[in-house]
Amino acid sequence: MLYEKAPAKINLTLDVLYKRPDGYHEVEMIMTTVDLADRVWLKPTDDGKITIKASERFVPSDRKNLAYQAADLLRKEYGIHKGVEITLDKNIPVAAGLAGGSSDAAAALRGLNRLWDLQLSADKLAELGARIGSDVSFCVYGGTALATGRGEKIQHLAAPPNCWVILAKPSISVSTADIYRNLDTSSIQHPDTKQMMDALASNDYQQMCRSLGNVLEPVTMKLYPQVVVLKEKMEQFGADAVLMSGSGPTVFGLVKHESRVSRIYNGLKGFCTEVHAVRMTGERFPLV
Repeated sequence: MLYEKAPAKINLTLDVLYKRPDGYHEVEMIMTTVDLADRVWLKPTDDGKITIKASERFVPSDRKNLAYQAADLLRKEYGIHKGVEITLDKNIPVAAGLAGGSSDAAAALRGLNRLWDLQLSADKLAELGARIGSDVSFCVYGGTALATGRGEKIQHLAAPPNCWVILAKPSISVSTADIYRNLDTSSIQHPDTKQMMDALASNDYQQMCRSLGNVLEPVTMKLYPQVVVLKEKMEQFGADAVLMSGSGPTVFGLVKHESRVSRIYNGLKGFCTEVHAVRMTGERFPLV
């Protein structure tokens, strides 16, 4: 049996440039991993089947599951007839804007590459991952990166300044497709991606906080007022900077001083059951 870690990601920036002819949106976003992670276990089987077991009942166990799709893709691409049982020990909230499903798929790709001795490079796994979902390529590498195209073109960046991240997810689920459908690309206030890249390169925490931006945030907030409340509360409790991750509904706050973490965490617990205080990691997985 093999084990792979599948960390959550947050968006430090998320910009949408235009809608492409293929129906996808051209994006420009800076993502980084945090140390909230699912645990993915891979066990070879003799039945020739792909079996998914998940600790969270809302996670699909069939072809809708991205880890299932990762295993299925590798088997078809490389003529593998072996079976595998994939156990997902979920810690990342589901449908939260934290790439939990994508990270599970990326972990399955990395783990099955070892289990089936395919000897594929990380770049090749990322290329395969792009066929499963827009965030999977980034999740194959982990760390911190600028993602462009529909999210599959990855440019690695310096890890962010060390700090705490408070994650809070209201008890709703958000459809990414719905949020993009409601986005008016003609009236977007674009974040300064270059300024965020400069902040990371110079390890400047204050500039990183000033440079946060997500063009999907106003769309989700209009549809789900709970997100507005969470963001306001996090700011009131003393986070240095607050932003929604991905298409939401998870809101995160950056906190430099550990003394403030428990106050913000405990304050948010009064409004929201799913609250996590984690560290920024931003380090890549070792190259395959």
